[in-house]
Amino acid sequence: MEKYSTDVFLTSVLGEKVAVLCGAQGNKMIFTNDGKLVTPWLPLSLRKIIIPDFDLDSSYIEGVSLFHNIQYDLLKPEALRQYIPVMDAMARAHLRDDGWKPHSTVKAQPLINKYIFELACRLFFNVTDPESMQRISRPFAPMRNGMMSLPIDLPWTAYGRGIKAGKKVREEMAKIVEARREERGGEETDLLSKMLELKDEEGKCLSVNKIVSFFVGLMVASYDTTASAATSVVFFLAEYPHVYEKVLKEQKTIAKSKAPGEKLTWEDIEKMKYSWNVAREAIRLVPATPGTFQEAMADISFAGFTIPKGMKTLWTPHSSHHNPEYFPDPKKFDPSRFEGSGPAPYTFVPFGGGPRICPGRTYAKLAMLVLVHNLVTMFRIEKVIPHEKMISGFAATPSHGLHLHLYPH
Repeated sequence: MEKYSTDVFLTSVLGEKVAVLCGAQGNKMIFTNDGKLVTPWLPLSLRKIIIPDFDLDSSYIEGVSLFHNIQYDLLKPEALRQYIPVMDAMARAHLRDDGWKPHSTVKAQPLINKYIFELACRLFFNVTDPESMQRISRPFAPMRNGMMSLPIDLPWTAYGRGIKAGKKVREEMAKIVEARREERGGEETDLLSKMLELKDEEGKCLSVNKIVSFFVGLMVASYDTTASAATSVVFFLAEYPHVYEKVLKEQKTIAKSKAPGEKLTWEDIEKMKYSWNVAREAIRLVPATPGTFQEAMADISFAGFTIPKGMKTLWTPHSSHHNPEYFPDPKKFDPSRFEGSGPAPYTFVPFGGGPRICPGRTYAKLAMLVLVHNLVTMFRIEKVIPHEKMISGFAATPSHGLHLHLYPH
């Protein structure tokens, strides 16, 4: 942006020429022209690993659109309300039994990642036993590492390992889908049970391959971004004690209003206003995603430049989140930015915008706030490495894994 233009510049990503659109106007152009001037596009490495069936028959865009619409239905706020007590119970158990030992030092990032992964397994397809989760999680990391790599299919490349790992993840998920379909008539309330009830345009049940593709994409999207966002929130709570104290005060008030053992509800989440401002400021400073790709459907004129038909585009939250025009003193952690009417339109875009705004944004909010509620009411936290940084990448991560001292209340 400093070298070429604060509006748009051309670069290369994974071997493709990409026009990067910047700032609020770039965000607005992409979000308001979906299906008109731009259409979703995914790098070859990501398509081949996550949705290989659609890639082979060149209908992956239709597949992405289908899955996006299904996600909106399954992940809308009213559908997620019922899962809040489950999230709360899992967060309590995780912080009590899974390595968060009082009067100890813990490496928080992998613990948060584990919690978010297990939460997805439970809510998406009701997998709770450790062995089944291990069979999915073991190949999950190499699969993710291969998704944003140069598509060179050799056994020792990240892409080659990603394809192999992706196949293993799909096989394990297919076993779960097939077993659930054979059960028929169960009382499960997870997303898979709802997915099995859906019909395609011809009135037929969705194939196992389509369901698996949906869940692989959902796991990738929900796990990386939610785990990264939750880690960022904990990172900044440990970084700024005065912010932690205000969050603790809010969460204690909610905890005192509950009967012993009573779980959190949607109404409790709505009371977490300051905590949510803290979370939003965390993901403003450290966006959980680098943005998404599109492809120009026609020649596009933008900010005095022409983006030719067929060229790939990328919007990125960093270009507006760190802009002092929208956020004065942008490197400062200041949750008060979100009080009142909050940031101007198209400036704060951690979940994208327009018709393809992230359908999992409410799920991510619930996962973050439920974890924060239980963490701060159980422990006072302190960073072990004072100057540790958050590093942006495919998903933002703390440079040393976020070591914390835990002091029980």
